[in-house]
Amino acid sequence: MKYLLLLLIPFLSFSQQDVPDRYWVDDSNFEQAISTKEAFGDDQSKPVIVEFWAKFNEVNCLAEWQELKDVIYYRVDISKAPEAKKKYRVRMAPTLIIFKDGIKETVFKAGLDLVLPASVEEIQEAIDEINTASQF
Repeated sequence: MKYLLLLLIPFLSFSQQDVPDRYWVDDSNFEQAISTKEAFGDDQSKPVIVEFWAKFNEVNCLAEWQELKDVIYYRVDISKAPEAKKKYRVRMAPTLIIFKDGIKETVFKAGLDLVLPASVEEIQEAIDEINTASQF
């Protein structure tokens, strides 16, 4: 029995509960969330990253979301945001979209294997590039 529990622990650690409610958005507040203005530097706003998430694939979610710096993070359950899913052509979960001032900048999509092919470092690099570009 204890071996079965040890096998389940990695899967339990990726539950929906790991992301506090304040980070969840749906169609009712999606546009407001991607246009969030939070100070980053001299009159700059932070980019917003939205993870389109699905319960059936929660083991492949962005578990390291708290490691991302200089970005505002939100997660969307695709079953609760069909309009946003359609508007941004989300076909796979997870899909990450980075927005700056409400405009889509970068997209990271899971492949047919439903695994996000980007590492946290690659995602952070994209965030840093967006922050650097907005300084000019």
